[in-house]
Amino acid sequence: MHPLAKLDHRHLWHPFTQMRDWLKHEPIVIKSGQGAVLRDVKGREYLDANASIWTNLHGHNHPKINAAIRRQLTLIAHSSALGFANEPASLLAARLVKKASPPSRLQPKLNKVFFSDNGSTAMEVALKLAYEHAQRSGRSNRPRFLTIDGSYHGDTMGAASLGQIGLFQNSFAGLRFKTDKVMAPYCYRCPFNRAKPERADAREYRKCNWECTDKVEHAFAAQKNRGNPYAAMVVEPLIQGAAGMIPQPKGWLRRVSAIARNHGAQIIADEVMTGFGRTGTFFASHSEGVQPDFLCLAKGITGGYLPMAATLTTQAVFDSFLGEYAEFKTFFHGHSFTGNQLGAAAALASLDVLESSASIKARRSLEQSLRTELESLWPLQHVGDIRQVGLIAGIELVRNWRKREPFDLRERVGIRVCEAMARRGVLTRPIGNVVVLMPPYCASATQVRRMVSALREAVSEVLSNPAA
Repeated sequence: MHPLAKLDHRHLWHPFTQMRDWLKHEPIVIKSGQGAVLRDVKGREYLDANASIWTNLHGHNHPKINAAIRRQLTLIAHSSALGFANEPASLLAARLVKKASPPSRLQPKLNKVFFSDNGSTAMEVALKLAYEHAQRSGRSNRPRFLTIDGSYHGDTMGAASLGQIGLFQNSFAGLRFKTDKVMAPYCYRCPFNRAKPERADAREYRKCNWECTDKVEHAFAAQKNRGNPYAAMVVEPLIQGAAGMIPQPKGWLRRVSAIARNHGAQIIADEVMTGFGRTGTFFASHSEGVQPDFLCLAKGITGGYLPMAATLTTQAVFDSFLGEYAEFKTFFHGHSFTGNQLGAAAALASLDVLESSASIKARRSLEQSLRTELESLWPLQHVGDIRQVGLIAGIELVRNWRKREPFDLRERVGIRVCEAMARRGVLTRPIGNVVVLMPPYCASATQVRRMVSALREAVSEVLSNPAA
């Protein structure tokens, strides 16, 4: 075993990992990366098929982002945002506000930015702001929030309270506050109908009647009748990530947003995964003409280089925290590295790359390459559904595709398939029985073909011997 692997086994505790299993095998120790390729300490190369857990946009070791960080290092790495401003954070806030105000002039206008460290903290900021704003605006003395079944918004306690995946959050039930949920538009497993046939020979479906949006209307009406209308609805626009890459049918986001608005509630959009071009549009919400009151960003904000996050909101929310010092209406929340200069410099360089015509063209081409290659997985009998939104793909593995019968999570099917992919030089991580493919934007058509080929071979290897 490599000395670094031994040190890892001796001292590290990895996230979302059963460490007893981890300690049974020598881990892959990543040493370097270039573009879509990662290299380990033994010199082996792997394709980064999930963009280093959904963070890396332009590939590893990108020369423009590297140069921006080096330039900033000659000036200063970090100074406090508590009592001081700085150049990169100010420039980045202005750029984000501009990107959040598309030519269509969607309302409300997002013109205030609160920086933090990661997706959880971006959501925590939005939650606290929405909570206090609801109280100060007279909407509710006891603000409540409506979320979507299967949602995941982070691991800090406020963000975890918004989440609806029991496996992640039940252990902390005594620490969480209560939020309400409505059914997710999980078309593949819809209890009312099938929005689309999964295969050419599967004709048993009927037209969608939008029962899922009816449930949202009923939830808002019921809460209003209780005398305490919802302060906000929290959504992952277009696709739910940790739920298993569950895409929303076209029109769902627009419909539920209209329902929330009609009931006077605000909208919190968790675009930690979907922002910065992942779904096709720069921000997923805008693809359906929806402008949230809170836009939460992280992961790709720095191109996958440094931990940074942002919560964008409106002048109205900002104004509800203004007052004389003695009124103590200040937003009492912050982070040591809020507005960090290195992170902001990386983010500004990433935005430059994202907005270039070459990057836009490459993303469109990559999306089509991914779509074309994924078609080759349909003949596999254990592939139940293939879900793609932009450059995000989830392949759901099932015991029987005709009955949509899932594998028991204890069988570790998704994990074993990803382990088999790693042996073929492709790295990704499953969500239960769903294998995720989310390549960096720099990935070539050939590299995407290798990713899908490795998945196809791994599924055949693992599920031809399901008891292994």
